[in-house]
Amino acid sequence: MEFVCIDELVPSDHLLRKVDKHIDFSFIHDLVKDLYCADNGRPALDPTLLFKMLLV
Repeated sequence: MEFVCIDELVPSDHLLRKVDKHIDFSFIHDLVKDLYCADNGRPALDPTLLFKMLLV
């Protein structure tokens, strides 16, 4: 068994690190909170993931 840290696998100059540092995606949670059900079905993926994927 080996313990691997994601931060060690992603280079410090990676594009997604720069995006995460300079853009605050927290507003997305307020915009989509009515579209997700908290107690029915399996948990949804983080909605900011979609916007980050589109940006890249």
